[in-house]
Amino acid sequence: MVKRYDRLKGIQRLDPERDFLEIYRLTVTHEFPWDIARALELALYRTYAVPSIGRLLDETAELTERSQKRYDDTALLLDTVVEHGFDTEDGRTAVRRINRMHRSYDISNDDMRYVLCTFVVTPKRWLDSFGWRRLCCHERGAFAAYYRTLGAHMGIKDAPETYEDFERTLDAYEHEHFGWDEGARRVADATLALMASWYPAPLALLVRGASLALLDDSLLGAFRYRRPGPVARGVTRGALRLRAGTVRLLPPRMTPHYGRQNPEIKGYPNGYEIAELGTYPTPGVRGCPVPGRRPPQSPAE
Repeated sequence: MVKRYDRLKGIQRLDPERDFLEIYRLTVTHEFPWDIARALELALYRTYAVPSIGRLLDETAELTERSQKRYDDTALLLDTVVEHGFDTEDGRTAVRRINRMHRSYDISNDDMRYVLCTFVVTPKRWLDSFGWRRLCCHERGAFAAYYRTLGAHMGIKDAPETYEDFERTLDAYEHEHFGWDEGARRVADATLALMASWYPAPLALLVRGASLALLDDSLLGAFRYRRPGPVARGVTRGALRLRAGTVRLLPPRMTPHYGRQNPEIKGYPNGYEIAELGTYPTPGVRGCPVPGRRPPQSPAE
């Protein structure tokens, strides 16, 4: 019979550099599937507070007019690589789709590297506060190696090496770049509305309030949201810590839970083709603000 901490002991016998995909997959699909989903939502939310990123997302209208589809496609493409790995046909197809979409826009390497950092640092910080346990050093190393590898496949230059490097890069970039942008605020509002839409109408205001209560002061300031009171923050964070304590007492998960199984993904009730996920921007029109730039063709397309 597998006990609560047995999988962690197995992870600690693996090599974070050599076995990073196995460690990452075990951590996100067995140990913390719900927490990682929430943390990655928060990671993407943080990126809006960088005006160059938030403004671009507003210009494409993907998150303001097609919020559910953008959420679904992002989660499914990233999830495909987790489930199948980098060296499989499905994994390669997912990375090609991610690259083709990003290369249709004028996105700086610094912004791309920052987004990569959020995927490493935000889950660790979430689990420090709300997980049933914290990540061990093997998991932190595997997270860094996994996203360093993803960054290489995406052509991101000068990606951090260690978890500590990712954390320093993220904190410095946010300190320098977080700020107000009207378009970014629209994207933030649309994302809050999307998350509220996943629950029955009477709960929508509660969900929005709880979401705001999880944002730190730097994010609230960048979006010019009113700072939630201590009661709202205390109740929200207390509820999450209560959940963590309950999960700690439960038997360990025996089967993996992938992102495609999350109830928040609603746009593909009849299934999906990986090569058809995401957008196909047309240069020079709304949705692709880089006139005259033709997206490169990938082998899968």
